Amino acid sequence: MANYTISGVWKNSNNVITHYAIHHFNDKENTISLATKTTKSDAVCLLDNNQNSAITILWNYNTEAWNRGAIVSVVGSYPNKYLRTNQDGTVIDNLSNLINYGLVATNFS
Repeated sequence: MANYTISGVWKNSNNVITHYAIHHFNDKENTISLATKTTKSDAVCLLDNNQNSAITILWNYNTEAWNRGAIVSVVGSYPNKYLRTNQDGTVIDNLSNLINYGLVATNFS
C-alpha cells in the first residue's frame, strides 16, 4: 500500500484542474517527497487503486509547516471520475481549494 499527499493543482484557462501536485508520504519517517506534477487522469487512476490512499496537505504560514488535510476520494463513474475531499462536513470537489501552482513562476529572467 502506498500513501500520498496532494499539495496543489494546476488549472487551465477555463479554471478547470488539469494536474495535481502529488507527493509520496512515508508514514514511518513522517516525511514527504518532492511533488510530482501528475495529470488528472493519472491521479484518478493512482487513487482508484484500493492499495493507495491520499490526503491533502495545507501550508500553514504561521508555523511554516505542512498540516494534514482531508482524505481524498475518487468519485463519479468512468469517464467522469474526479477527486474530492470531505472535511468537517464540507465537500470540496476537485480539490480546487489547494494552492494553484499554475500561478507560481518557474523561470526567472
